[in-house]
Amino acid sequence: MVHRPYIIIVSEVSIDGKLTLYRGASSKELMSLMDEEAYRYLHEIRAKVDGIMVGCETVRTDNPSLTVRYVRGKNPTRIIPCSTANVPLDANVLNTSEAPTIIATTERAPRERVEKIKERGAEVIVAGDELVDFDLLLPKLYDMGIKTLMVEGGASINWELIKRRVVDEIRLIHLPVIVGGENVPTLVGGEGFKKLRNLLHLRLRSHFKRGNHLITEWEVVK
Repeated sequence: MVHRPYIIIVSEVSIDGKLTLYRGASSKELMSLMDEEAYRYLHEIRAKVDGIMVGCETVRTDNPSLTVRYVRGKNPTRIIPCSTANVPLDANVLNTSEAPTIIATTERAPRERVEKIKERGAEVIVAGDELVDFDLLLPKLYDMGIKTLMVEGGASINWELIKRRVVDEIRLIHLPVIVGGENVPTLVGGEGFKKLRNLLHLRLRSHFKRGNHLITEWEVVK
């Protein structure tokens, strides 16, 4: 049996499932609609998990810190899959005095780029030749002590994990707005399952309000 972390996707989404206002926009714009209780809910989860993951594009667009601020608790280890290791060297996630950071990359990542990331104090692990291979990455993270992993996006990372059937829970903070737009990123991107028999099924475990926001928590049906 291959060991992997217990994976929870957590995201804010508009009523029509959008993550941003338009493709390439920062998700922080929509997140500005969240009240303090919704942020507290998000940070309560961060404080309980071993690791937190976002994609490289999210780091470039949003420059998140991925630390615990609205509640008391430890900062999780930040994990950034990035096939070419092109994380901006001034990114907040490379401020390793706040929290440890792991950059997951591939054999094709430029060696000099990898060395500069290591100089910033981040750990670099290689998982794959051309693209980060999550089938290799997840067991490595588990062996490094990441037993619970919170994933905060984006849509591409969510799809990579969902299509592999390695997601255990999805927790959503619903924003009471409609964004619209055919090419605006939604919760899950990628090519999609396309056939009814392939769909990922979930069971609603809980729903409640935090502040002015509806929260839904879903368990993946195994």
